[in-house]
Amino acid sequence: MSAPRLTIGLPVYNGERFLSQSLDALLAQTFEDFELIISDNASTDSTADVCADYALRDPRIRYVRQAVNIGSAPNHNAVLAMARGEYFKWASDDDLYGPTLLASCVAELDARPEAVLCHAWEAFIGEDSTTIQPVTYRLQTAHPRASVRLRSLLYDSGGDDIYGVIRTAVLRRNARHGSYHHADRTFVAALALHGPFHQVPEVLYLRRDHPGRTERSAHGRRSRAAILDPRRGNRWRNPMARLYGEYVWGYVAAIMRAPLSIDERLRCLGEVAWWALGHLRPGGDRRLLESSFDPAVRARARRTIADKGRTRFGLPVPGRSHEDALPSGDLGNKPRPS
Repeated sequence: MSAPRLTIGLPVYNGERFLSQSLDALLAQTFEDFELIISDNASTDSTADVCADYALRDPRIRYVRQAVNIGSAPNHNAVLAMARGEYFKWASDDDLYGPTLLASCVAELDARPEAVLCHAWEAFIGEDSTTIQPVTYRLQTAHPRASVRLRSLLYDSGGDDIYGVIRTAVLRRNARHGSYHHADRTFVAALALHGPFHQVPEVLYLRRDHPGRTERSAHGRRSRAAILDPRRGNRWRNPMARLYGEYVWGYVAAIMRAPLSIDERLRCLGEVAWWALGHLRPGGDRRLLESSFDPAVRARARRTIADKGRTRFGLPVPGRSHEDALPSGDLGNKPRPS
């Protein structure tokens, strides 16, 4: 059997509520030369039944079930490890996709050999699939200089490029999904260090906002890291200093691994150093709150700012542990608990 041009990897955990809608949107794509690999992370709902039914209907679907919950990050890595396509795309069990999304992204990557990733404009939708808010893409990921792309990813909010169509070869040259604090940010930054991204100027990606999203269901940085990998829940083996240290080192390691000139590598290291120092400056939460389009992120940021105010004046913070307050600038999107 010849390899498909594109592999879609769909990691899922207890996704019965919206999974059928997501699969229908993927299977209705005008671009049909793809395989769809579903990795079920030991779901306890009817996810397995839904996947088995779709796999019987469409031979492009390969369904794999993990024996135990291995965490979201290893489950994302699992579908990539099985990919055969020249291009790769992660999909989620609750989002929707315009019918020409794959065709548009593949055509752009074919026409732009320098680009490592292609995605489309997005909008947030609600539980009933109606649009909540379109998103303006403001990241400078199309810039020809790696240091400019990295700076934008460090400071600007927005973008779900991790769900774009990506060159599989570039993905495999980078480190796998990590499970430390904000590992998704360093993962996307590593891709941007290998080349520019391209955005199709049409709303074709519909990201669903609902109470089951990680941003809403996880409380505190450690609990979010434990969703990425259950072993992160051990506070003795994974103190917060380690989770933060691995986060910063993730950028440094990506810079050292990327195919950059000496000058550009030094510029990128300087950007990370200045960004890290900037976390010591006050007001980072409020600045990022003003720039974020994600309703869940905005709500979490408001709670964080309010909680810091209570702490400053010696007032109790209702229902929050010391790990739940976010440091300055800690407002990024998180992968879903798949």
